[in-house]
Parts: sequence; structure tokens; C-alpha cells
Amino acid sequence: MMKNLFYVRNTCRLCHSDKQELVVPMAGMPIGTPNFQVPNASVDDPVFRAAVPMALHLCRDCGHLQILEVGNPEIQYRNYVYTTSLSLGLREHFAGYANDVVSRFGIAPGSLVVELGSNDGSLLGFFRERGMRVLGVDPAVDIARRATEAGIETIGDFFTDTIGRRILQSHGAASVVIANNMIANVDNLDPLVIGVRDVLAPDGLFVFETQYGVDVTEKNLLDTVYHEHLSYFNIKPLTRFFARLGMEVIDVQHIWTKGGSIRVTVQRAGGAKKPSAEVAKFIAEEDRLGVDQPAYYAPYVKRIAAIRDELVAMADAAHARGQLVAGYGVSVGTTTLLPQFGLENKIDFLVDDDPKKGNVMAGPGYDIPILPPATLYERKPAFVVVFAWRYVDPIRAKHARYFADGGKFVVPLPGISVVDRAD
Repeated sequence: MMKNLFYVRNTCRLCHSDKQELVVPMAGMPIGTPNFQVPNASVDDPVFRAAVPMALHLCRDCGHLQILEVGNPEIQYRNYVYTTSLSLGLREHFAGYANDVVSRFGIAPGSLVVELGSNDGSLLGFFRERGMRVLGVDPAVDIARRATEAGIETIGDFFTDTIGRRILQSHGAASVVIANNMIANVDNLDPLVIGVRDVLAPDGLFVFETQYGVDVTEKNLLDTVYHEHLSYFNIKPLTRFFARLGMEVIDVQHIWTKGGSIRVTVQRAGGAKKPSAEVAKFIAEEDRLGVDQPAYYAPYVKRIAAIRDELVAMADAAHARGQLVAGYGVSVGTTTLLPQFGLENKIDFLVDDDPKKGNVMAGPGYDIPILPPATLYERKPAFVVVFAWRYVDPIRAKHARYFADGGKFVVPLPGISVVDRAD
């Protein structure tokens, strides 16, 4: 089973160079996360129990930052259960996203908007409200079926150049193709971009959002690094990549999602729109930081190690006093932070507001119980590591009773901070 879980590529997924240098060593972790289900699998299945290698490598030719250990996409995405409508604040973000694209680029009613990795169709719904024809593509067959039943036609498959040609024949050319936190999850990007290029109308646009590599390192966004996220894009390598495939980056916006992301707009090479000054500004800042040089990543590695050492010391001290240590949040980020911070066997139990998260988080060498948040009042852990750290404010507001009993929240990122009150 292990050989079917993942494979290791030895070339850059943007420029195909074999000059890849390890810049961020990481602990191995399971391919299995709360984002997807494995039919007929138990918690002892290797998808959850195997510590699959993972590290960040830097392409010495184009400067792309990436994971070379690639999880089997059939395992990861065919039975995906995470839906975008569940994420706090995301619907509001999508409404603004659709408004921005339509107004900035003058997309006319009746135009075709295609979304790659469309999930439950939440984003496409806002384009439909503005009079667009919409079509989704997503490999999670059950989510795709439910989206179609809800009125957002969705093809249940991985998007490739073949699917792009099929859409062109059945629906016509697209005015806009959108990919929201999706292209970073794709190993073989050439067929995807060729498919986008071919399905676009001559003046069509490809607009995608993705984690910004600079933010991942500058802001210590460690919880966004896992096997699903294969690429950590910076603008300079992206411009070269798209140029190689006959396309052109014409705009970049810095946005707040996932702690720091970019919205990138691309057209066919030689298209009508002039590139904005933002493209050159992003590249100049990346050059100033030196993100295409291995030495840039050493301080990031040291900062993460310092956080890990402090968290382990705090947990060991609590256990030495006979106290418990809990964690808040059961997500793919938790799957990352447990092994990277050395907490797999330091957390006594996890709590989560969603009762559907199950009753145990299983991994290589650990089984951590998942309990209701009210357990904090009964077991009174010395402190709670807030793995869902971006949502610490709404979480803390619910637990004044825990703080009144002397409890503390420890927020691990972007650097350790301690919260001991609900407001």
C-alpha cells in the first residue's frame, strides 16, 4: 500500500529542471487528513499511519518552492469531504471576488465562467447571480454531483487539456476561468494550463488565487504546508512558467486568505490587456528578499525550530506537574503541526466545534481522542494549543469559563502567544 500512497518527482513542476535543493527539512506525516475520506479504510490504514516524507525544495533554475513527495491524487481527491461553504468568512470573500472580477474586467452577462476545483459551487453561485453561465470541474465525484443537483453544473473529474477541449466543444469558449486554492495542489501543471489556454476566448482571462510563497516564509504559515499543497508560488517563477506555455501574467493582488495569498490574472500571450505595474513590483520585492536563493530559508527553519522547542518544553513541564495538555481544532493544519512541532505524543486530547470530526485523530505512532469543547471545563488542561490559530478570537469568546478556572490558550503561529481571557 505504501508504494501507492505517493511518488517522488525529481524535476521542477514549473520549468522541469532537475536542479532541486532541499531548503526546509520537515518531519514525515500522513497523506490522510480530515479533508478526505478513504472508503472502507480503518484508522490503521497506511494512509493515516504511514509517515510519508515531506520537505520543501527550491528549484535552482527558476526559483520555484515546492514539495517533491506527491500524494496519490486518486486517494486524496476522489472522496474529498471538505467543502468551501464551511470555512468562516469564505462566502463573503467569494462575493467580493466575483464582484471584483466582473467589474474590473467588464465581464458581460451571459459569458461563460469555468471554475477548476469548484468544490460545492459556492464561488460560481455568485457569478451566476450576476447573470453568467457557469460550469464547475472537480474530481470529488460526490461533491460534484451535489453541486450539480443544487444547480451548479459540475464535471466530476480532474481538469486537463482533454477536459478543456471537451468544454470548448460542449459549452463554447470561456470568458473567465477561475481556480481558487487549487493549482498548488496539482503536480502536472502543463496539461492544466494548456487546457485553460485552449478553452479561453481570445480575450479571456485566467484568474486564480493561491498561497503566496513569500507569506508562507515571512509569516511562519507552517500549517499551510502539507502534501496536498505541492507548490508555494512566487510571482517571478510563475511569469516564466506561463510565458513558456504561451500565456502572460497581467496582474497580481495581495489578499488576506489563508494568512497571505495572491490573486493572479493571466491572459494569452499578446492579449489586449496591458500588464499592471503590480507584476513588476512583486518581482522586485521577491528579488530584494532573495527568495530564489537557498540562504533565504535558513531563518525560517530556525524560527520554526524555536517555536517547536518552546511548545515541547511547555508540554513537558505541564506533564511533570501532573497536568493535561489539549489542542483546539481538528483540521489538515493540525495534521501538519502535530509532527512538525513534535506534539504527536504531547497532546492528551483534542477538541473541535464540529461533532462530525470523529472521535480520534490517528497518525504515525499516535491516537489522540477528539472530544467536545465542554471537556475543557471538566478536565481543566494546563493549556490548550490552538491549532486553529487564525480563528482564536471567535474561539476564545466561547470559553470564558475555562479562562476563569485558570486555563490558557497557547497560540503557536505566527509566533507563540498566550491568551488567558475571553475578550
